[in-house]
Amino acid sequence: MNINEFKNWVFKEFNINLIAYKEVQLDRRILSLMNKCNIKDLGEYSRVLKTDKKQRQIFLDFITINVTEFFRNPELFDELKNEIRKGVNNSNGTYKIWSAACSIGCEPYSLAMIIKEFNARKKVSILATDLDTTILNKAKIGEYSNIEMKNMDSTMINKYFKVDNGKYYINDDIKEMVSFKKHDLILDDYEKGFDCILCRNVVIYFKQEVKEEIYNKFAKSLKQGGIFFVGATESIYNYKNYGFEKVSTFIYRKI
Repeated sequence: MNINEFKNWVFKEFNINLIAYKEVQLDRRILSLMNKCNIKDLGEYSRVLKTDKKQRQIFLDFITINVTEFFRNPELFDELKNEIRKGVNNSNGTYKIWSAACSIGCEPYSLAMIIKEFNARKKVSILATDLDTTILNKAKIGEYSNIEMKNMDSTMINKYFKVDNGKYYINDDIKEMVSFKKHDLILDDYEKGFDCILCRNVVIYFKQEVKEEIYNKFAKSLKQGGIFFVGATESIYNYKNYGFEKVSTFIYRKI
């Protein structure tokens, strides 16, 4: 089995389109996973993924980039907080937020805490999506380790988490503010009418033409005046092509 056959197999088996990913980075990641299992052949690796649940989940986690933490890049979240506050205050109806490729939930729960801080939860809905159902189930449970908590001060932790045996469990009132759903950024349709969309540190792994298509879909999903928040390595240089104006380096507004 060659690499293209393996990618086709992954698409049929897991409904993940690896052809959309940048080839050099993706191939390196797959080779690294195979080496850890002491496997040299892609055909053998596909058989392992089909029969070994543990290795299959490791593969899915590694391929779908589940690296996250609460308030990742705190200074950027401060800018986002100001934009959301203005948007909520100016909104006549429900202010709709979408956290795309949300991984284990740190990002949408960070948003929920922001909303709770300025007492606007009745006017805000938060949708969080990811293509990995196992990861979504972890997000719904809301259990975290020290790694994800490094940007959280003790006041916020005491306010929004229960700590037990070195694990941090997010409070139910924060969990209830977020709705989780399976969604594939490449293959699925996008909902419309959002006031704010976050998609951070994911699109950088895709080929340029796929990235452009995703940005176009996000733009169509936003209301006029809606904001789009990206990761700290993802400045969009051709943002005008998508109908955006620049609010700050990593925040864009649909015009």
